Amino acid sequence: MAKTQYNADSITVLEGLEAVRKRPGMYIGGVGSKGLNHLIYEIVDNAVDEHLAGFCDEIWVTLESDGSCTVKDSGRGIPVEMHKKGVSAERVVLATLHAGGKFDNTAYKTSGGLHGVGSSVVNALSAHMDVKVYKGGFIHHDVYEKGVPVIELENGLLPVIGKTRQTGTEINFLPDEEIFERIRFKADWLKSRLHETAYLNPKLTIHYQNKRPGEAEKIDYAEPEGLIAYVKELNTGKDAVHDPIYYKGSVDGIEVEAAVQFVDTFEENILGFCNNIFTQEGGTHLAGFKTRFTQMINSYARELGILKDKDTNFTGADTRNGMTAVVAVKHPDPIFEGQTKTKLASADATKAVFTVTGDELSLYFDRNLEVLKGIIGCAEKSAKIRKAEEKAKTNMLSKSKFSFDSNGKLANCESRDASKCEIFIVEGDSAGGSAKTARNRQYQAILPIRGKILNVEKASMDKVLANAEIKTMINTFGCGFSEGYGNDFDITKLRYDKIILMTDADVDGSHIDTLLLTFLYRFMPELIYNGHVYIAMPPLFKVIPKKGEEQYLYDEKELEKYRKTHTGDFTLQRYKGLGEMDAEQLWETTLDPERRVLKQVEIEDARLASEITELLMGSDVPPRRRFIYEHADEAEIDA
Repeated sequence: MAKTQYNADSITVLEGLEAVRKRPGMYIGGVGSKGLNHLIYEIVDNAVDEHLAGFCDEIWVTLESDGSCTVKDSGRGIPVEMHKKGVSAERVVLATLHAGGKFDNTAYKTSGGLHGVGSSVVNALSAHMDVKVYKGGFIHHDVYEKGVPVIELENGLLPVIGKTRQTGTEINFLPDEEIFERIRFKADWLKSRLHETAYLNPKLTIHYQNKRPGEAEKIDYAEPEGLIAYVKELNTGKDAVHDPIYYKGSVDGIEVEAAVQFVDTFEENILGFCNNIFTQEGGTHLAGFKTRFTQMINSYARELGILKDKDTNFTGADTRNGMTAVVAVKHPDPIFEGQTKTKLASADATKAVFTVTGDELSLYFDRNLEVLKGIIGCAEKSAKIRKAEEKAKTNMLSKSKFSFDSNGKLANCESRDASKCEIFIVEGDSAGGSAKTARNRQYQAILPIRGKILNVEKASMDKVLANAEIKTMINTFGCGFSEGYGNDFDITKLRYDKIILMTDADVDGSHIDTLLLTFLYRFMPELIYNGHVYIAMPPLFKVIPKKGEEQYLYDEKELEKYRKTHTGDFTLQRYKGLGEMDAEQLWETTLDPERRVLKQVEIEDARLASEITELLMGSDVPPRRRFIYEHADEAEIDA
């Protein structure tokens, strides 16, 4: 591999840093757990870029005991010599937005940290950042607080604190609690992301360590089989139809790599990546893959006489049911939708993946006829079931056309402006009655449901579509659903901007929330991805002191804190259910947008979310028991 130059002249400056702390969501997607973990990903992505450039084969990621995170790599090290702006290039990279080697085509061929804002954004959103650059035989040191450098430069250059034979960059940072809702990194999310990165880079080793009290753990992630191992891991516990198919190729400078395996289930699990970044919402690379694969299966099915002249083609969903695939592209100049890069928009990626998939799979299928027949057999089964399900679905919809009172219990809002409307899914008639009285009729709708709905993870499609509560929700939301064979979901037809699950603050209420979330995740995942799903947070207690103001408390922890800080006698009222609140109390605690507390449901890791949903809500008991035992200490038990 030709070694490219990476020095001070590679650093291009586009603009300053100021806006990051004011609008962090623009750069990291939000200030919750998702945005918090994104800080680590930005620094790790820069280290992976060094690997892609051919200069780094090890990365160390450590969750420190003080809550900070350290990322170290064996790359070239951030340039430290004098930049044309008159200071060390490292200072320019970390203290200036849109400054880095990613804008200079000689420094990096492909890059995940595309926009050059990663490290500087992390710096701006950290209470403290400590930087060590191992380069040229010396250890160069810098320190920042809230993005502002606090070490004085020596003639514009970083101070040297020691000698070394290593090369690379080591960054330790502590997120700023003034910016984030919480500053505790999600270890499970991080481990999943690091393992994913190892699968995508078979010559890279990532050393993970957790030093936080009570969580001590060390894991080395190295996957020399790459995407083949990734697909095998995704299909663990499932009956494979064939061994994984692996292929790679390039078109116009865009590298394409993919692994595909069918299993004996009627699910589709396709993951897309661009420059090591997981494109959660897919994009042009997956469009090229799906289109070409569907064309090929239909063409081969007709060539083999499996599809007759009178038969209609298999749908795309037919050809992919049972498929697990990972499609990864390396693009020299990708276009993403949004800074957090959840969807690839580069049109040339479609052509590249389409071409490579067609060329390579044609060679494979021509040499492996039995595998091809097994895959076409999956499509045949899917088509038969799809037609039966479509018939059941047609019957369901014809019998239950939408009306604003489709189950006789929906209390709809008066407004038809979906952007202002919200619907509360409420447990039971008693709570539903209170909620209907308490609500703002202009924009708040109430839909009572009876107890625990069907667990869709265990049920067949015909049982799901026959369930009265589920039919009511599908009809009420108005946007269809996307589970199964075909996709009738249209988010533009959604009648409510917020879908709010409002159940009792107890174990049964949490179980109902779980069943509802399982239904929404499997049948209408776009509602969650687009931020339309919320969980209401009704209070568990009301304290009435002899002196002072009454106060609502939302959980046992708040009550414990109140007991410690409050002096004097008080009366404690515990709400066993929403039905125990009168309309005024329900309005001021749970319905009033000015005072209520809502949790927005987010998905950080789609693969992990799917696995956990299948594990906890599916039929396989032993793995669920193991998970519960392993995570028992994380549970919050309602006393």
